[in-house]
Amino acid sequence: MLQRPVGLSLLALALVLVGLLCWRLLPVAPLPQVEVPMIVVTASLPGASPESMATTVATPLERALGAISGVTEISSSSNQGSTQVALAFELDRDLNEAAREVQAAINAVRGDLPAGMPGNPEYHKIDPSQAPIMGLALSSPNLSPSELYDIGSTILAQKIAQISGVGEVSVGGASLPAVRVQLDAAALMHYGISLDEVRSVISSSNALRPMGVIEEGSHRWQVQTSEALRTAVAYRNLIVRYQDGAAVRLGDVAQVTDSVENRYSAGFHNDRAAVILSVSRQSGANIVETVANIHERLPQLYNLIPSDAELTIISDRSPVIRATLREAQISLLVAALLVVIVVWLFLGNLRAALIPSTAIPVSLIGSFVVMYLCGFSLNNLSLMALIVGAGLVVDDAIVVLENVQRHMANGLSPLQAAARSARELRFTLIAMTLALAVVFASILFLDGLIQQLFQEFSITLVAAMLISLLVSLTLTPALCAMWLKPGQHAASEQDNKDSLFASLQDGYARSLRWLLRFRPLAIVLLLGAIGSSGYLLANLPEESLPQQDSGQINGFLRGDDGLSFQVMQPKIEAYRQYILQDPAVADLTGTSGGDRGLTNTQLSIKLKPLSERDASAQEVVERLRAGAPQIPGIMMFLMVEQDLFFRPPFRRSEYEVLLRSDSLEALKQWSRTVAQAMEQSPLLTDVDSMDGDETRQVVLDIDREAARRLGSDMQTISSVLNNSFSQRQVATLYDELNQYRVVMELAPRYTESPAVLSQLEALTSDGQRVPFSTFASWEYGMAEDRIRHEGQFASLGIGYALAEGVTDIQAREAIEQILNDVMLPSSVHLAPPSANDFSTVLDPWVFVVVLLAVYLVLGVLYESTLHPLTILSTLPPAGLGALLALKFGGQNLSLIAMLGLFLLIGIVMKNAIMMIDFALELQRRDGMAPRQAIERAALLRLRPILMTNLAGMLGAVPLILGFGEGAEMRRPLGMTIFGGLALSQLLTLYTTPAVYLYLENLRQRVLRRRAAPEPSESSV
Repeated sequence: MLQRPVGLSLLALALVLVGLLCWRLLPVAPLPQVEVPMIVVTASLPGASPESMATTVATPLERALGAISGVTEISSSSNQGSTQVALAFELDRDLNEAAREVQAAINAVRGDLPAGMPGNPEYHKIDPSQAPIMGLALSSPNLSPSELYDIGSTILAQKIAQISGVGEVSVGGASLPAVRVQLDAAALMHYGISLDEVRSVISSSNALRPMGVIEEGSHRWQVQTSEALRTAVAYRNLIVRYQDGAAVRLGDVAQVTDSVENRYSAGFHNDRAAVILSVSRQSGANIVETVANIHERLPQLYNLIPSDAELTIISDRSPVIRATLREAQISLLVAALLVVIVVWLFLGNLRAALIPSTAIPVSLIGSFVVMYLCGFSLNNLSLMALIVGAGLVVDDAIVVLENVQRHMANGLSPLQAAARSARELRFTLIAMTLALAVVFASILFLDGLIQQLFQEFSITLVAAMLISLLVSLTLTPALCAMWLKPGQHAASEQDNKDSLFASLQDGYARSLRWLLRFRPLAIVLLLGAIGSSGYLLANLPEESLPQQDSGQINGFLRGDDGLSFQVMQPKIEAYRQYILQDPAVADLTGTSGGDRGLTNTQLSIKLKPLSERDASAQEVVERLRAGAPQIPGIMMFLMVEQDLFFRPPFRRSEYEVLLRSDSLEALKQWSRTVAQAMEQSPLLTDVDSMDGDETRQVVLDIDREAARRLGSDMQTISSVLNNSFSQRQVATLYDELNQYRVVMELAPRYTESPAVLSQLEALTSDGQRVPFSTFASWEYGMAEDRIRHEGQFASLGIGYALAEGVTDIQAREAIEQILNDVMLPSSVHLAPPSANDFSTVLDPWVFVVVLLAVYLVLGVLYESTLHPLTILSTLPPAGLGALLALKFGGQNLSLIAMLGLFLLIGIVMKNAIMMIDFALELQRRDGMAPRQAIERAALLRLRPILMTNLAGMLGAVPLILGFGEGAEMRRPLGMTIFGGLALSQLLTLYTTPAVYLYLENLRQRVLRRRAAPEPSESSV
């Protein structure tokens, strides 16, 4: 192979070209695809109370859906007229198969659900880990919100959903147009007409039935009725009955208007009313490409809307993703350049420096082939793997080149030196790479989300290391044989005797000899590093993932549930004006009411680009919280949107304490106690105190015997109430593009006070009118505006946010202490953490398992149980350096930082392997004593150790110094690697030889004891 450098070079070039092609084909994403299989089932029953929805709809659905195999979590939320049931499945569960079982369960339970539901429950698959990729606002100075909603849901949402990569398009901020019939109770009483009679007339006015055909001879005619009623004007003339020879029309007993299906829904964009369209991508779709497809289709969408309507892009994640990846790619180039410069400065010869530098493009670009074949994407983590790899892939080639130069200095020709180095270093390089690969590959055996999140990082880095190993054993020796000149490096060695490196080497030799005379000092240093690492590990603040600046803030305005929709609007308006005044805010959108609750508003705040604002997204959140208007009856919750989040369904704030119980009364009582205790903690802010979390209700106490005696029953009574107050949808209007409803209710003047109940009458079977007051009384009370179930238990969530500088782990520990102090009864308990919660997988035992795996691999390679311990002794100084860098760099111990600790396990072992492998060779080949062998190995391997360590450290510098988009995700990894390599390089150059001597002396004593002859029985 060494005699075919041209062929090897061309093969390497071919790999680079194929890698560049695969790079162009790779999808782009902010983070790797992490799939949490989840299905949400929705059901509606207009006008039903939350308690009624929970008992008659949610509970039967939960019972049926909970029997599906693979369900890990089931939760539900019941609001006024609607219920949502969320099912989370095992991570390896096929979601399409699960969807079929969900549909079968819905079909089976349909008979147990209320008969008045307008349709069957529906399900849709969601990805709770992914935020919407794009938001659009549709507004107009002339068109009504219902007309805009019709355009958005009927035309725009359908067209956008057809675009490649788009998964779901949700529409909010209004409701569909409808014909609204507001009945006059006095007029109905005057004519003696019941509510059910009106409902029946409206329902049958547009009965669609097949009319058939008429045939005569050769002619054929279709039978068709006149055009169906579609507008309020047409419905006003609808005849309800004939009375005293005159027609009583609908317009005589009701106000009929063109209105909306739900009066309690609104939306806005900045300072104008708007309908909001939120676009989510399909699982695995390229975000940037999907957004580009939407932009390409926008001109066609503009042509589909009226000229006085305006379609505005209010959020777009692709610019931030592009900027983040651009910063990462720049960091990759800078890291590669710094590594080349380090190699050049150490070697002092550009031709020689180019030899190991070829491993960088070949290994890194060649990794794109593996990424493409594995279905990976270009994202923050995969690019981080390549940035770190820029400082690692050159290590093997540096070791080969340095060994070739040393043999050439001893008189061998370039070809002989290259061949000998390849033979000598084959085992060393394989051992180094295999140990490193075991560390990285161990991530693939972790459970759950961690494995999904970091597998791209792990496999990409392992691929780069394996390619670099192949390059170092083939291309690097061949290039050494072809490019290096005989005699050049001997002269270079002579020139270097008085150089800075020669002085450094002499100083290291003297200090090493001194330390080896006082070897216990090295052990003390090692034990000190272990103890200090344990202390820092226990006291360093922890978090799951670093807080990203995505330029997008999600907000939630929660109003007291007892307030009306109309009363809430001025309060929401005050917050809207306040947020728009912030200089960092570019766009603000919000949707009120609807299925989120009558008093609640969902906010989406788009910030200006990072270069145009004076604060990070989290600082903007803190600023908005600090100056928020103090308005009674409303609270604001804000959180920075993250590229990856696993917020459980139905949570209203970023963090939440979820309590469960089989007694709703006990749950409400103790939830308030816990919330009040949480408000006193300095670590928590924006605690949802649970005040105003109930809505006022009128409770009818019906004397069933009296009602039966008077000729009425519960079905009739319920029907009267349903017809009067629930915005009952009594008919469907079929149009060319959509279906619309006829909504019936009492006129607003009759629903402003509960006293209207005294005017209601129920019709008996013989047509007599019976006042409600004859068989019913009523009283005022309080009831939940929403009812949550978690694991089929009643549950209540206490939302909170973190005080400035507090991590989620610290807050969780404080809450655990609060719960211990409160002493919850046995009937109320804390819900277990979600299986998809990152905090449940930060297990330090993972490192123990990895170290055991590395020990076993090294033991097999070296056929020794002691020398792997020498190699592993390099880890405590590296861990201490990494933890010190995090502490003084103001970083928390996050998953990214722990990933850096994984990397250090593999990286720092390479130094010990280079040193120990050479010392063992000297003992076997030249018969040197252990001390003489380890001293000579340490001195001869000093140059490659310094070069590889500095290359790794400088490769991490761009990760530390990045200030653009996405830098906060990469910085903990850079600090961990830089700090770990810096301290380990300083300490392990001394501790590794000392530990080696201790263990080697122990090994030889054991061998001598085994070799000593046992005394014979005769000599005893």
